[in-house]
Amino acid sequence: MNVNVRSYARNLMELAKQEGSVDHCYREIKSINDEINRNDELAKYLVSDDYSSSQKKEKLQEVFKNELDESILYGLFLTIDSMPRKGLEIELIHDFLEYYYQSRGIVFGTAYSAKQLDKNDLASLEAAFSYKLEHNVRLENKVDKKLIGGVKVIVNDNVWDGTYKTKIEDLRASLIKNEVKNKEELGSELLKDINDFNQKSIKTESSLTTGYVTSVADGVANISGIYNAMAGEILDIGETKGMVMDLEEESIAAVLLGNDMDIVKGTQVSSTGKVAEVPVGDELLGRVVDALGRPVDGKGVIKTNEFRQIEVGAPGVIDRSPIDEPLQTGIKIIDSMIPIGKGQRELIIGDRQTGKTAIAIDTIINQKGRNVKCIYVAIGQKNSTVAQIIEKLTGFGAMEYTTVVVAGASELASLQYIAPYSGCSIGEYWMNKGEDVLIVYDDLSKHAVAYRTLSLLLRRPPGREAFPGDVFYLHSRLLERSGKLSEKLGKGSLTALPIIETQAGDISAYIPTNVISITDGQIFLQSDLFNSGIRPAIDYGLSVSRVGSAAQIKAMKSVSSSLKLDLSQYQEVLDFAQFGSDLDPSTRARINHGRHLVELLKQAQYKPMETTDQILLLFANKLGLLDDIPIERIREYEKELLFEMNNVHSDLVEQINEKHVIDDKLSERLTDIITIFTTQFKLMD
Repeated sequence: MNVNVRSYARNLMELAKQEGSVDHCYREIKSINDEINRNDELAKYLVSDDYSSSQKKEKLQEVFKNELDESILYGLFLTIDSMPRKGLEIELIHDFLEYYYQSRGIVFGTAYSAKQLDKNDLASLEAAFSYKLEHNVRLENKVDKKLIGGVKVIVNDNVWDGTYKTKIEDLRASLIKNEVKNKEELGSELLKDINDFNQKSIKTESSLTTGYVTSVADGVANISGIYNAMAGEILDIGETKGMVMDLEEESIAAVLLGNDMDIVKGTQVSSTGKVAEVPVGDELLGRVVDALGRPVDGKGVIKTNEFRQIEVGAPGVIDRSPIDEPLQTGIKIIDSMIPIGKGQRELIIGDRQTGKTAIAIDTIINQKGRNVKCIYVAIGQKNSTVAQIIEKLTGFGAMEYTTVVVAGASELASLQYIAPYSGCSIGEYWMNKGEDVLIVYDDLSKHAVAYRTLSLLLRRPPGREAFPGDVFYLHSRLLERSGKLSEKLGKGSLTALPIIETQAGDISAYIPTNVISITDGQIFLQSDLFNSGIRPAIDYGLSVSRVGSAAQIKAMKSVSSSLKLDLSQYQEVLDFAQFGSDLDPSTRARINHGRHLVELLKQAQYKPMETTDQILLLFANKLGLLDDIPIERIREYEKELLFEMNNVHSDLVEQINEKHVIDDKLSERLTDIITIFTTQFKLMD
C-alpha cells in the first residue's frame, strides 16, 4: 500500500490554519527540516520504528534545546500517528513545506551537493532558477558525498545535473561506446570528450524520463517523476538497475535488480525506455547465466547482439499445432504410461527429496543427439546444488546443448521472480526458428514465494496463504508460452517441465492446484514409494498425461496400453490379499505379474534408456515371460536381453527405429527370439 503523504501534509496545514499559526508552523517545521538535512543521526532516529512519538519529540527538543513550540510538535506527531505506515516523518515534513510554498506561488526544490552549501551559494542558486523558471524558487540543500563535486538541482521532478560524478560516468560510457583501437585514438577521443564536457557544465533532463528516489527499503524503491514509465521497464537507479512493478498516480515503485547499499532518498533515477530483456542466441548454449542473462560461469562475455523481452504474449490458438510428437525422457514408466509430447506442459510434483529434479535432469541428458535444446532454470536453489547439477550435465555431455539460468537462494527476490521468464524467452528464440526446446522450471513453488515477498513489500493486498490475488496469472502467463507452433511458423516447440514442491503430499494446496489446472498433466512422486526403494517414486494412479498416447509412437503404444490396468489390478488384489492367506491361482498370478512389472519399471538415476530398448523390455513383459524369473534377477535379465537384441538381432531393432511400428511379422520374430532367450536365461545359474 502506497501512502499519499501529500494528503496528510494538507491535513497538517488545515490544522495550522485552524490554530491561526500557518507561518509560525512553517518556520518551526522548516527549522526541523534544515536540521534533518544537516544531521544524519537525527534523520535516522525520526524514521526508526524503535522509538515512540513521545521519544522522537523529546529528541527534537533536545536537539533544539527546548526552543521548539510544543503545540506545533503536538500537531505534527498527531498527523504522523494517523498515517497507516510508519517511517514517513521526513517525507511528511518535506511535503508540508512543498504544500506551503505551493500555496504561496513558490516552487520548492532540492539542491544536492557533495558538501553543505553556504547561504549565499544557496541564495544564488534560488535566484538563478527563479529567473530560469519564471517563478519564485526555494531550495533545500541536501548533502550527498558520492557526487564528488558540483550541484544537482531537482525542481518539479526536472533534474539539472552538473555534478562531477555524472560527468565522469558519462565520460566513461562515451569511451566504452567509441571502442578506441590504439593509444593515439584513445588520446584524441579523451581530449574531445573533455572539451565537450567543458562546453556544457549542466545536463538537463525532463521529468518524463528522470526522477528521484523518495524512499527505499527491502529492495523496493519508491520514485517520483518518470511520468512516461512503463510496467516492467528497466530503470537506472544510481549504479543499480531496477524494474517498474507499480504505477501510481503520483509515483512509481520499482524492485531493485542489484545492490541497494548506495541508494538513498534523492538518488537520481533515469528511464531507459526498454522493458526487461535478455540476450538470446546459440552463444548461450553451454553457459550459466543469471536472471538478466549475464554470465556467471567465468567463461567471459556472451557475444550476441540479439535480445528478447522477458515478458511476451503466448502464441494464439491459430498459431499452434496439435501435440503429436513424443519427447522421450528415457524413463520407462514415463515414456510408457505418462508420455510427454513436444510442446506439452507436464508438471513434476511431490514432496522434497523424492527425486523431482532427478527426473528433469535425466530428461535433459536423454536429449543428447535428438536435436533438442535444453534450458534449466534454478529458482531459489542452493548454489552448491546447482553446481552439482551443472557438473553432472557436463559429465554426460549435456551442457553442449543446454543453458542454465540461476537465481539462487541468496539472490534478491526480484531476480528469482524474473528468472523463469528470462529462461522462457531464451527458449522462445529457438522455438521461433523452428527448433525443439525443453525447459525445466525448478521450482515454481519458490518462484511463487519470491513473488509473494515482492508483492507484500509493494504493499499489495495479501490473499489466501498471503499470496497476492494475481498469483495464478503469475504462472499461467509463463506456462502458456509453451506449445508447438503451426507449420506456417516453422513447427518449433517449447516443452515445459515445471516442478512444484508439496508439503506432506498435499496436492490440494493453493499453488499446486493452480499449476495443475494450467498444465497438461502431472507426474506425482510419493515419499512412501521413494522410501521403499522404488525409483523413480512415481504414483501411477495420480499421475496423468492429458496428451496421452498421441505423444507415443505406435510401437510403444502397442506394448504399454495395458500397463496401468495391470498395475491397478495388482494394487487392488494386493490390498485384498492382506486380509486373507488363501488365494486362488489367478490372484496369485496377478500379484506375481504386478511385482515383476514394478521391478521392471525401476530405473537408476542418470541412466535414461533408448526408446527401442524400453519397447523390447515391455514386449517381453506383455508376453508374460518375466513372471517366472526371480525378482532379484530382473536387472540382470534386462541387461542381458538388451545386449542380445542390440548385438545379435540389431536388424530387428533397426526396423523398430525406422518404422516405429511392430507389425504381425515383426511381432512373431520378436516373440520367438525373446522366448528362446528367456528359456535359456532361466537355465543359467
